[in-house]
Amino acid sequence: MAADKAVRAVAFLEAAKGILVLATATGLLSLIHRDVYELAAMLIEHAHLDPASKYPQIFLDAAAKMGDTRLLMLAAGAALYATVRLVEAYGLYFERAWAEVLAAVSGGIYVPFEVIGLVHKPSWHGAALLGLNFAIVALMVRAMLRRRRPPAPGTPHAA
Repeated sequence: MAADKAVRAVAFLEAAKGILVLATATGLLSLIHRDVYELAAMLIEHAHLDPASKYPQIFLDAAAKMGDTRLLMLAAGAALYATVRLVEAYGLYFERAWAEVLAAVSGGIYVPFEVIGLVHKPSWHGAALLGLNFAIVALMVRAMLRRRRPPAPGTPHAA
């Protein structure tokens, strides 16, 4: 069924997000006991950016505040987020009702913020993210409603 394939596609998307954030958490842990400011300055130099310009300066200021405790807290938060995404992906892949609810709620949380962002600063990527999140929420709501509906007589799931 097409709806099942769409839910599985969302499961793969959530798994990819979880794996990406888990890799980020691992990268953060690798920065513990290192001079993050110096690494940031080397990265800016390698990219041939002017360290005095606005965005590289913001990056350097953030790097200057990155102590070991803050890195650990960021890595722990990223690991928690990744765990939620991977558990959600597992549940969606195996068609668990709780995962559909989790996906609908977690996708729906972003929608108001994305709308506000588009009102203040319209962009094609903001509109694309809003459309994707809205589609995922709609798909999950549809899956939940389909689950609540009794199967039609004569279908394989009818008892």
